[in-house]
Amino acid sequence: MSSVVILMGSNSDLPFVGQIAAALEGLGIAYEQRVASAHKSARYLLALLAEYEGCGGVGVYITVAGRSNALSGMVDANVTAPVIACPPYSGTFAGADLYSSLRMPSGVAPAVVLEPAAAALLAAKILAVGDASLRERIAAAQRAQTEGVISADKDLQANRP
Repeated sequence: MSSVVILMGSNSDLPFVGQIAAALEGLGIAYEQRVASAHKSARYLLALLAEYEGCGGVGVYITVAGRSNALSGMVDANVTAPVIACPPYSGTFAGADLYSSLRMPSGVAPAVVLEPAAAALLAAKILAVGDASLRERIAAAQRAQTEGVISADKDLQANRP
């Protein structure tokens, strides 16, 4: 089984999910992608979650659903592993649909991260609690990011008029 399961509400979320997948791959984290809707295929979603929960191989779920984000709440209410909601931005609603990800009922607590790569990083950090090798891969990625910023500043200073 995968360390991370990415659940999307529909195939239209695939380009967004691809960004999450690429970031997970960059850190060497196994994942699966699934399509299930809390609104359109609730029984199917619950059956998938029961299967994953029964195997015990999922460390983190990342949910990707826009508009009325019932997917994240439904997943979080039915699993014991952490859930990260990463809803894609919708210009149709000028971002107002994000509120459905931010306000959940009591007892339902998915984290909300809006950037796909950041959602993957949070998943990695959660998994790294018990994995020294993954902690080192995260630290290496952070060092590379820091070095890139410092290099950009040095280039800017060297090319100042």
